[in-house]
Amino acid sequence: MRILHTADWHLGKNLESFSRLEEQKMFIDELADICDKNNVDIIIVAGDIYDTSNHPAKAEELFYKGLRKLSKDGMRPVVIIAGNHDSPNRIMVSNPIIENYGILLLGDSKEIVKIKKHNGFSVVDSGEGYFEINKNDENIVILAIPYLSEKNLDELISETIEEKEFQKNYSDKVKYILESNSCKFRDDTINIVTGHFFVLGGENSGSERNIQIGGSYAVNGDAFPKKAQYVALGHLHRVQSVKTNSELAYYSGSPIQYSKSEAYNSKCVILADIVSGKKADINKVYLSNYKPVEVWKAENIETAIKMCHDKSNENCYVFLDIMCDRVLMQSEIKKLHSYKKDIVEIQAIFEDNKNEFFEYETEEKSLKEQFENFYFSCKNVMPSKESVDLFLSVAENYD
Repeated sequence: MRILHTADWHLGKNLESFSRLEEQKMFIDELADICDKNNVDIIIVAGDIYDTSNHPAKAEELFYKGLRKLSKDGMRPVVIIAGNHDSPNRIMVSNPIIENYGILLLGDSKEIVKIKKHNGFSVVDSGEGYFEINKNDENIVILAIPYLSEKNLDELISETIEEKEFQKNYSDKVKYILESNSCKFRDDTINIVTGHFFVLGGENSGSERNIQIGGSYAVNGDAFPKKAQYVALGHLHRVQSVKTNSELAYYSGSPIQYSKSEAYNSKCVILADIVSGKKADINKVYLSNYKPVEVWKAENIETAIKMCHDKSNENCYVFLDIMCDRVLMQSEIKKLHSYKKDIVEIQAIFEDNKNEFFEYETEEKSLKEQFENFYFSCKNVMPSKESVDLFLSVAENYD
């Protein structure tokens, strides 16, 4: 059985004011191509389908069109669990329709996959937190845990708010769920766990939602059953293995660079070839970098302007770090943006590491320019378009 593991698509996510939907579409197309060329039997998407619970309609359209292509109209099962960015109720609304296309989507830990014969496989057993698929005369048991919180569990995980005790109780809850269903693992089945959470020892990349990394919502490696031949994890955006009771536990990472800190990270999906009773064979398939995130460093303002002019046609997002002996003028910032349209952030780095207030030019400035100047003087970066628009809308309505 060949399983493809991916996660953390974050459909609808922006890089500041830049939409990533076109790159996300390229990823879905490439993913479908990888699955077909490698004769993938089952796809597992380990959470964070969308970037927010209130995702845009175009992201939802991309998701459903992509699923139909990936599932080959029910011939190939696609297993999906919700992540901490997803709204369980919203994504499960479509279940009565998408299950007809071989999509097995679990929004919360109490969701039960319907026992049903599909075009290319059958669900032969299921209950809270597990299901069994028969495909090509092989049986695969999957223990699935979407993102857990007290809210979507509808129960109290811990009576204390003390972080260490809460973390232990949270990890014990995950362990209890997995242990309760691990009896479904058999010697003649392929045994998989998929979950969306932070496993202690994992390394974040800086673009994950901070409140969910480490701390209280963290799982110990001993929570996983030893009989699991592969653990497909979601949440961390850097591909990596983590130490658990199960020998092979991986985060597949996000398919696209979603932050400055990911500028040098290669992105991939994971192929796991698994035979019952044997160790899985793991291979990474690296994805195209549809539009790279790059960090440009300039030794002075003049060099930065020339760099943006000379590289104006390069297809990339740019975080521009400039060594400065004075503050940047608004006119210089505008010139940088006029040359390179995809500058995400301009950061002035002063030798004394101290922020200086913006030096205003002599001509009178608009409210928009004043806000941009003030924002820059405080943070050394220009505000996003959304921040400017929000400020102006508030200022216009202020009495």
